[in-house]
Amino acid sequence: MAYTILIIDDDTSLRRVVEYNLQEAGYRVVSAARGEEGLALFAEESPDLVITDMKMPGMDGMQVLNAVKERAADALVIIVTAFGTVDLAVEAMKAGAYDYITKPFNRDELRLIVAKALQFRGMAAENVRLRDELSDKADYRTIVGSSKIMERVFEIVRKVADTDASVLITGESGTGKELVARSIHRHSSRRDAPFIAVNCAAIPRDLLESELFGHVRGAFTGAIKDKPGKFQLADGGTIFLDEVGELPLELQPKLLRVLQERVVEPVGGSKPSKLDVRVVAATNLDVEKALASSSLREDLYYRLAVIPIHLPPLRERRDDIALLLRYFCGKHGADRVLFENSAMAALSSYRWPGNVRELENLVERLLIMRVTDTITRDDLPDKIRAGTAGPGTPAHSGRVFNLPEEGYSLEQLEREVVVEALARNGWNQTAAAKFLRIPRHTLIYRMEKYGIMPP
Repeated sequence: MAYTILIIDDDTSLRRVVEYNLQEAGYRVVSAARGEEGLALFAEESPDLVITDMKMPGMDGMQVLNAVKERAADALVIIVTAFGTVDLAVEAMKAGAYDYITKPFNRDELRLIVAKALQFRGMAAENVRLRDELSDKADYRTIVGSSKIMERVFEIVRKVADTDASVLITGESGTGKELVARSIHRHSSRRDAPFIAVNCAAIPRDLLESELFGHVRGAFTGAIKDKPGKFQLADGGTIFLDEVGELPLELQPKLLRVLQERVVEPVGGSKPSKLDVRVVAATNLDVEKALASSSLREDLYYRLAVIPIHLPPLRERRDDIALLLRYFCGKHGADRVLFENSAMAALSSYRWPGNVRELENLVERLLIMRVTDTITRDDLPDKIRAGTAGPGTPAHSGRVFNLPEEGYSLEQLEREVVVEALARNGWNQTAAAKFLRIPRHTLIYRMEKYGIMPP
C-alpha cells in the first residue's frame, strides 16, 4: 500500500507541482490550501507524512505543526520555507518537525527528503515493533531471540528449569551459554540459593581440584586453614562448570563421583560431606571428537548431559539480529538509535565468528562513535561491509559470496541479495531490478515471496 502524504500550501501552482511529483513517485497525495482544512484532512486520512508551508494566511505552518503534534506525537512533518526564513524552520524542528526544505526546490530534492522521512518512519515503527517483541522474546529477560531454533531452546529451558537434572550446554564461544545457565537457575526452586560459576579453563591445573572441592588445613604447602570449594559454596543452589571439556582427565572421576553420589571430599580430607547442588555445565568443544579422543570420559559426559542443550551460532539465527540490536541499544541507554536498511543488510550478511558477544561489542562501539541516532552502512567496519569475518576468513577470490562450510539456505541467500540490491538503490524497485538484471515484476514477486517491505 502506498504511503499517504498530506500537502498544506496556499500557493496553488506550487501545491499542484508537489502533488504531481509525489504522485509520479508512487505516493498517494491529499492536499489543502489552508491550515484549518489541512487539519480536518489529517484527522480524516491519518497521513504518513505532512508537508506544510510556513507562511500561510490564517493558521501558519508552526500552528499546523503544533496542532498535528497534539493529535499524534509521532507524526512526521516537513516544513516548506523561503530561504530568508530558515530560522523559523529551525524553530519548527525544535518543536518537533522532522525536517525542512527551502524554496525554490527541485523534484529530486523533494523526493529525497520525502524518502528519507518515510524511511525514518519505517525504522521508527520497526523500532517500536522490536521493543514490543523484546518483552515477549527476551526469554526470562536475558536470552534474546525469536527464531524457531531459539524457541526450541527456550522450550527446553522452561521444561527443565525446575528440576534437578544435570544440563550440558554446548555451542561456540559467545553464543550465551552462561546466560542459559543463569536462566535455568533463576527459574528453578533454587533461585534464592547461590549460583556459582566456575571457568574450568581459567584456573591453573594444580589449583583446580582445591578450587572445586576445597581443602583441609595442611593438605599442601600454603594450606594454612580449611577452605571450602566451589561445590560447597553452591550447596543448596546451582554450580555452573564452564568449559568443562577442559577439565583434566585425573579430575574427571572425582567430578563423576560428585554427580553420582552427591558427596564431596576436600583435598587432604578423609570424610566426604553430603551436597545438595544442581550441576549445569557448558563446553565449546566438539563433544563427539572429545569422546573419540578420550579427552572427555564417556561416563562423565552422560552424567552431565542428562539434558543436552545446543546453542546455535548467530549465523544460524540471523532472524534474531534485529532483535538483538534493539536489545543491546536499550541495554546501553540508546533506545532512539535506528539502523538503516543498508546497514541491516550488511549485518545480516556477515558471518559473526564471535557470535552474540561480537555483535554486542560492535553495538557498543557504534553507539560511542556515532554522530547521529541513525546508523548507516558507512558506519560499519570494513570487514562487515565487505561481508567477511575478519582474520582467518578466506579471500573472495573473485566470488560474490563465501558460503559457510556447514551450508546455507538458498532462500535466505536470495532474500539477502534482494534486500541488499534495494538498499543500495534507495529502495527504488526499477533501479534495483536493473542492478539485479531481472525484470521489475520478477523483483516484486521476490519481495512478496520473502515478505520484504519498503521502508
